[in-house]
Amino acid sequence: MGFIELLFLAVGLSMDAFAVSICKGIETKKANLKQIMLCGIWFGAFQGLMPFAGYVLGDRVSFIIDKIAPWLAFVLLALIGGNMIREAFSSEEEETRAGFDVKSMFLLAVATSIDALAVGFTFVAVPVKLVAASEFINTVIACGIICATTFVFSSLGVVIGNAFGARFKAGAEAAGGFVLVFIGLKILLEHFGVLDFMDNGDVLFGLLIPFVGTVLGSALVFLTDSEIKEDFKRVMTGMAGGIMMACSTWTLLYPSVKQGKVIIAAAGFMIGIAFQYILDKVVPHTHVFTKAEEGPSSKLKFPFKVMLSEVIHHVPEGMAIGIMFAGALNGAEEVSLAAAFALTIGIAVQNIPEGIFVATPIRTGGEEKGKSFLMGVMSGIIEPLLGIAMIILVTAFPSILLFAMALTGGAIAFLVIEEHIPAMCTGEHSDKGTLSFALFFCLMMFITFAAVN
Repeated sequence: MGFIELLFLAVGLSMDAFAVSICKGIETKKANLKQIMLCGIWFGAFQGLMPFAGYVLGDRVSFIIDKIAPWLAFVLLALIGGNMIREAFSSEEEETRAGFDVKSMFLLAVATSIDALAVGFTFVAVPVKLVAASEFINTVIACGIICATTFVFSSLGVVIGNAFGARFKAGAEAAGGFVLVFIGLKILLEHFGVLDFMDNGDVLFGLLIPFVGTVLGSALVFLTDSEIKEDFKRVMTGMAGGIMMACSTWTLLYPSVKQGKVIIAAAGFMIGIAFQYILDKVVPHTHVFTKAEEGPSSKLKFPFKVMLSEVIHHVPEGMAIGIMFAGALNGAEEVSLAAAFALTIGIAVQNIPEGIFVATPIRTGGEEKGKSFLMGVMSGIIEPLLGIAMIILVTAFPSILLFAMALTGGAIAFLVIEEHIPAMCTGEHSDKGTLSFALFFCLMMFITFAAVN
């Protein structure tokens, strides 16, 4: 386990304490520096001590843990993360005690850190490698990083809760829970040797970048209660469409054409069109601005249908990211790691307006800001999961690389043609959307070829 993976793990573990810290901030009329520091110290200390205790206990039974720890880590992290996601959707509030006295903080610190005991067990089977020192020293440093990360988030949580209320809580728990599930899945796959080339954590980091873009876009609901202005919508839609069309053309289709394999490019492109068309017809969803419903009839409420409309968008995007990373990490001459990261960053940028287009309509439809943010966050989870799936598939069958790239290129082009272009060209001043499309198409094209060369 490298630094990047550990840092994501630390952030994921700290989200529960972060959520409770927000509650502590909410119940405090005016949090002072002492209260902020106390909250950070309590939660940080226990969050760091629990993994260390788990590591010490695990070391004494390492002969058993070597065989079961990867499975145990996956199950525990999946349960912990799943529970955090469940709590994010729950209407029940976290139970907190008034004040920052020893009794109150001790109970809360234990309650929010007991899950981290299981993480210490994983350090035995999946040793931390941060510095050139013994496994024990690396584990101590890792626990210190977890402690420091939780301290920062817990202290920040009190400030946020005191200033803005409980609106970040659900989204923070959902994002943190997903990160834990994601890391648990990665640990299990590494145990089977499927992801040996991911030891440096670069791919883990890359797969999560688009998810961060979705989270940032969804967070716009905390800045305004008003509906999205038409001009802003056209510019953002044009930006997203331009980036995605450039990715489809230059990143996913061009390598096949360059090698003279036009038939593969054309066949993959058309099958990708058909794939996205079928997905569009079998998944019930609502287009966010026209509120036109597609797919089979369903009793799902408006927020879930809006969320599903963006999930459909994220399916080919997540597939494309995984395919590009698989090609680069398996040494395919058609794909470089720089090009894979360029695609990832492009998708992350266009995910910002996609996050906006989930959370804001849900908010203006009458839902609370916290739930609107949560639905936006949840819409982006499928991307990194599909990324892992495609890495495994293309690694197992490397000959499908160019075809798979063309397929996702076709699926993305379908989305741009069906949704982005009509949305940015309706009404007055449609030229703003067109100019935005052209600008970001060229910008993404430049970034793609700069990365390749």
